[in-house]
Amino acid sequence: MEKELTEVYCGTGRGKTTMAIGQMLRASAQGKSVIVIQFLKGKEHREMDFLEEMDNLDIKIFRFEKQGSCYAELSEQEKSEERLNILNGLNFARKVVATQECDFLVLDEILGLLDCGITTEDTIEEILKLKDKSMHIIMTGRKLPQGLRSYVDSVTTLTTEETGN
Repeated sequence: MEKELTEVYCGTGRGKTTMAIGQMLRASAQGKSVIVIQFLKGKEHREMDFLEEMDNLDIKIFRFEKQGSCYAELSEQEKSEERLNILNGLNFARKVVATQECDFLVLDEILGLLDCGITTEDTIEEILKLKDKSMHIIMTGRKLPQGLRSYVDSVTTLTTEETGN
């Protein structure tokens, strides 16, 4: 069996989630089971909703946030409540990896949880240590901390460049 990768799509540019969607569609078309866990998106950002209507794909999408807005836009009280929901999502991610519940896992904006102070590098490291060589994982977010690089096989950085037009 070929060793599957752990990939990161990061950077300030747009398209990280879109790249992950492309990879997971390819994996699903190859007969692999796919789980997506989205973080920090709120209910407003539902760019993957169309996938739930495609019956022939083995793709499950999970969102643990309850608020309608993105985390950064919430009041301190709402952030406190939402943090608990997000931590439930992290626990679910740990379970998915530990039990090898799927072949292909997308942890969309998991690295953003570090920027918001919701979790630590150690927590994400614990999840990655549970990864079996048969599972492919994609993580997205603005930046990959140096401490997690040893668990990652490939890093793609997207940037936005001003053209001056």
